Amino acid sequence: MNRIAGGILGGATGISVMSVVFLMLEVETREQVRAFDAVARYVGMPGNTFIGFITFAFVGTVIWPLLFVAIEPYFPFDDSPSNGMILGAALWIAFFILGRGDITGPLLAVFAGFTLLAHLAYGFLLGAFYDRFSDSAEPTPDRPEPEVGQNSP
Repeated sequence: MNRIAGGILGGATGISVMSVVFLMLEVETREQVRAFDAVARYVGMPGNTFIGFITFAFVGTVIWPLLFVAIEPYFPFDDSPSNGMILGAALWIAFFILGRGDITGPLLAVFAGFTLLAHLAYGFLLGAFYDRFSDSAEPTPDRPEPEVGQNSP
């Protein structure tokens, strides 16, 4: 399987787990957080939970994995799951700042914990599936393509 398909498969798996964690967050906070409404607000359709979920699923399954495939060779770690967690943490910072709405007090701590867990799990799964299903023989800036026809010492 190629790198792009591995990334998209990882994104689909990660977004599924993230959805479950967000569902747990909604249950624990008695639907005060409304995470998918935050996504809908971000894309200019406040109050439309369905559009928020569809956007969340599409971006998490396609857009972020494609970005990860493009920039993963430049991350500091040798293993893709750790690099995926870096991307997940960066996405969490943006989501925490833009998606928390009017949440304050103890609920903010619960929101921070659940959403950080969800984003780190997403990044880990994105990197793990990318690593597992991508062709390891593909050249990257750190792994140039081997020259053909030269004798090995």
